[in-house]
Amino acid sequence: MSGIAVKKREGEASNSLIYRFTKRIQQSGVLRESRKRRFSHRRITKNKRHISAMYKAEKTGKILSDRKLGLL
Repeated sequence: MSGIAVKKREGEASNSLIYRFTKRIQQSGVLRESRKRRFSHRRITKNKRHISAMYKAEKTGKILSDRKLGLL
């Protein structure tokens, strides 16, 4: 857990305390980091990327040839 702490000043309104806390959190980068880590992604192997690229190229070629023939 992060060590960000904000203490209420004498005579300070709750809204300004929340505002200061929010500013401190944003400046620290805690939110940005937690949003980045929210969903973990598994790394795709080189072979799987290659197969996917070949499939995409094949599909694109098929669509272009069908377009030339007037089928689409």
